[in-house]
Order: sequence, then structure tokens, then C-alpha cells
Amino acid sequence: MSINHDYVGREYPRTTAYQVSREKIAEFARSIGSQNPACLSYEAARGFGYPDVVAPTTFAVIIAQRAEAQYIEDPQARVDFSRVVHADERFSYSRPIFAGDNLVTVLHVERIVERGGLAMVTTRCDIYAQGSDADEHVVTVRSTLAVRGEES
Repeated sequence: MSINHDYVGREYPRTTAYQVSREKIAEFARSIGSQNPACLSYEAARGFGYPDVVAPTTFAVIIAQRAEAQYIEDPQARVDFSRVVHADERFSYSRPIFAGDNLVTVLHVERIVERGGLAMVTTRCDIYAQGSDADEHVVTVRSTLAVRGEES
């Protein structure tokens, strides 16, 4: 059964907040081999002019994937995750992610194209930091997932 094309244009409800901590940033930085002191030390981050430890650019994928799970786990979307590989990921930042941020995400299914037994699904995750007055846009993550069709 092919992916449900009716999901193009769908917007999912905003996620619960993801609380960014210094520990999560440092753990992620170490996992990707980052030596950036602003990712590992509060004092170093402050020395560079940041309000707190700053996350590596690709840290946003953790938050985006939490939101994308709403789509992937929706049985009516008909996405077999065992047949999915990431084809592309792009980040458009308004500002860095910092320890102490509470980030919420709105997921959009932007595009589904099927060719030769392969579906390319493009999603957009708009990630915002919750603030006292209003939410501030932090980053938009666009992901393209390649979903292999069932073999005949």
C-alpha cells in the first residue's frame, strides 16, 4: 500500500516542550565529535558572548524527529518506517539553540512524490522557543525521507 498523499499540506499540533539542558547539548556534541568549547562549557560559551551553552547546529534534528514521529506513527499516513532512509536534512536558523530553551515544534507535511517504487516525503518542522510574551522562531528543519515501496 502506498503512502497516503492526502497528508500533503497537513499541519500537526505543536508538540510538548523539549527542555534543552547543558547535559543534553554536551552529550550530543561528544557523540558527533565536536570539540567546540561553547558546546561543552558554560564559561566558554559566556566568553563567546552566548547566554548559555550553545547546541551544535545539527542538534535540532533531535527536536525535529520527535515532531516527525507524529506523522510516521500515524497509521493512516501509511509510512512503513522499516523502509525509510533519510535523503536530506536542511537547517534554517534565526538564532542558535541554547541550554535553558524550552522548544516546541509545529510539523508540516510539505510534499510527497512517488517515482519508480520510491516515495520522497518532505516535512518542515518550525521550532520555537517558548517565551514569557511570545514564542520566538529558532530554526526550521526540512527533512526529506525516502520510503521504499513494497517489492513485488
